[in-house]
This record gives sequence, structure tokens and C-alpha cells, in this order.
Amino acid sequence: MADAAEMIAGYKLRTLLQTGAVSQVYEVVEPSSGRHFAMKILLPEFSENRDVRQNLFHEAKVGIELRHDNIIRIVKVDESRETPHFIMEFFPAGSLRGRLQSKDLGFLREHAAKILKQSATALAYMNSSGWVHCDVKADNILVNSLGELRMIDFAISKKIPTGFARWFHRKKKPQGTPSFMSPEQIRDEILDGRADIYSWGATMYEILTGRPPFRASSQNELLKKHLIDKPDSPIAYNSDLSDDICALILKCLAKKPEDRFANFHDILIKLRDMRIYKVKPIPKKS
Repeated sequence: MADAAEMIAGYKLRTLLQTGAVSQVYEVVEPSSGRHFAMKILLPEFSENRDVRQNLFHEAKVGIELRHDNIIRIVKVDESRETPHFIMEFFPAGSLRGRLQSKDLGFLREHAAKILKQSATALAYMNSSGWVHCDVKADNILVNSLGELRMIDFAISKKIPTGFARWFHRKKKPQGTPSFMSPEQIRDEILDGRADIYSWGATMYEILTGRPPFRASSQNELLKKHLIDKPDSPIAYNSDLSDDICALILKCLAKKPEDRFANFHDILIKLRDMRIYKVKPIPKKS
């Protein structure tokens, strides 16, 4: 574990922001410029683990390719054996998961429209750039106090295959977060942006209702529900939601990709003039 005030690759560690299973994220300062960044660095016990290193460098590679206001900007990667890490934009904000866990319902309601539109805009760009995020969930969406948003974590993102590449798909163990995985991701089929649409729909379902579309006592049962069960309308858990937003989310959660929206651009067109919540009637004066 690195210590705050330590120097790594020319950056001064300032504050530990997050500790994960294999890595830590620090706020760091570049002494030469005084600029603040974030550094994601592998824990020492994983610094020579080939698979873990590959995942870190893959995440960096994808992030360096992407340049969008709602996607965290990765600026530099260091593949050294001792301290493998990458440097990214410092965005002082917590995740939507944190807002859900603290039951910050007022914030989520106030910024719901911005959260839906910004996250859909980021994924529209990512998909049009040839990538499927593959792990859209509240944990991977940072939102600051103004409702400004960044998508993060491209560790399992996949390139959308084109041409002959579609013929060389080899099935592997599915990757993703069970509560938000599309049926085709669970089956480890060839993915395109519609897999992210499903995961985004499941995530927005949770943001608007406080619970994911499916719950189960085991992972296998949960995955089976994604494959077979029809989700309840979000209005069953939040009666303030408009019929239009409930219909949009349920369309995103269609089992077959062809029954969902074709892309996030179509979702953004729908969201443009859509009310998220019902208009409450003005009480009559007595």
C-alpha cells in the first residue's frame, strides 16, 4: 500500500480516494505544474500478475481513445513492473452508488433528467466510437453536487466486431455485474451498443426506484431472471414516475436486442421533451 505524501513516477500522492480488490485510486499532484490528477495503481501483490496488469492497461487504452465531456479522461499510462498505473482527470465527485446507499433521494430526483441525458450521451459517443462499455452501473457513474457526470471503468469494455471479426468470436466466461447484464452478455454472445442500452436501462431503473429490476437469492437465479422474467414497471416502486419514462426503460430492458432502441441517439431524442416525473396538480385554494 502506498502512503500519502509519497512520490510515484513524478506525482505526489495526496489523498486515497478508493481501494478496490486489486488497485487503489489516489488524488495526486504534478509538482511541476501544480495540477491535480487521479492515479489508479495496482496493489503491490498484484503488480506482477499478468491478467490484472492486462486489465489495467486495457482500461487505460480504451480511456485514452475516448474524448468526451461525460467520460473520465485518461491521460497517461505507466507499464513499469514496480508501480503499474495510469493517470486520469481528477473529478471530485462520488458515485451514484454512494447516493443510492445514502438514500439521497432529493438529489437523485432533482438531477434525474441530467443524469439520464448525460449518461446516455456518453454511451452514445462510446458506442459510435466502436466500444461497448459492458459494465454500466451506478458504481461506474460519478456525479458531483451540480449533477455533472463522468462515466468510468473500462476494464471489461469490448470492441464492437465488424466484418470478418464477427466470425471469430470465441465464447468465454461472461464478464459483468449480474444485476445489470443483458441476456446476450450472460450468454457471452457478440455484443453491440444494445447490450449497453439494456444495462443502462437497468441502472436508470435503480436510480429512479431505489432497486434494480430483478432481485434473487443467488447469482444463478438472478441471471435466469434477466434471461426469462419480465420486469415490473418502474411505476410499481415509484408512483411519481411518468408513464413515458417507464415505457422507455422497459423498452431498454427487452430480452431481444432488436426489440430495444437501436442506439442511444434514439433514446436521447425521446428524452429531449420527456417528463421524468408526473406533474403534480396545484392544490385548489379554499
